[in-house]
Amino acid sequence: MDRTTQAVQQQIAAMGAQVFEVGLFKPSAADEGRAVMIPRTWDRDTLIRSIPWLRLQNADGRNIYVRPKGEHNLSLVDDLTSEAVGRMRATGFTPAAVVETSPGNFQAWLKHPRQLTRELSTMAARQLAEEFGGDPGAADWRHFGRLAGFTNRKGKYMAESGLFPYVRLIEASGVGYAAGESFVTGVAVQRETELRAREKRPNWQSTPRNLSKSIEDFRSDPRYAADDTRVDLAFAIYALSHGSGSNQVADVIRSRDLRHKGDERRQSQYVDRTIAKALKVTESRCLR
Repeated sequence: MDRTTQAVQQQIAAMGAQVFEVGLFKPSAADEGRAVMIPRTWDRDTLIRSIPWLRLQNADGRNIYVRPKGEHNLSLVDDLTSEAVGRMRATGFTPAAVVETSPGNFQAWLKHPRQLTRELSTMAARQLAEEFGGDPGAADWRHFGRLAGFTNRKGKYMAESGLFPYVRLIEASGVGYAAGESFVTGVAVQRETELRAREKRPNWQSTPRNLSKSIEDFRSDPRYAADDTRVDLAFAIYALSHGSGSNQVADVIRSRDLRHKGDERRQSQYVDRTIAKALKVTESRCLR
């Protein structure tokens, strides 16, 4: 068995899903008139049989990504150091799989004791990223991770020889982490607390008078997949285009807990960026 097939088999076995979504990503493909992302939904056997085709696409410059299909019991923590992975193991958060995506940079898949809803899964991923120094931008319920056994085709990793580093499978125990029950219970309690707090807020804070839709309508919209960053931007575009002021929109965005964004300064920067993006969209619509 070749090393790529062995790595793929071990990683998907450790992740434990029955069906996977595979993404083949090449940003420059748009310049070639081809699809930037080629998506596939495969069971385990089909994925294994498709390795020769994936290898061909990888050689053509596509990065190979994987995630479980639908709601699941995994969290991906991206952009970790080896020290962070060691701290995971030492504190009861032993990953089910660890992948080295580039030299010295790691992704960890943690296996929860049960399947989580999209909302809880996103909250869990964000808490794990905050705790272990992962990338908060990759912390949501359905983020892609790299599939081991193929090369990382990002240009910044190309060696002088023209070769790219392999995405290496470091471990693939497939085990659930010891702190799973207490961690997931804590996330569920926090989610319930936040929902109750939202219900108690004055109506003016969640829905400016000139709007027929509140931010809660956007949070419950399946199109945004419980991604609060997408929700904030979509609501800001809607509210600004319907006459709300920037300060009003900022108050509404702050109606959720933004502590995972960092200190107060970084939270304010996030809110300002979101409103600035929304203003650009609304202004461009006016110019059409």
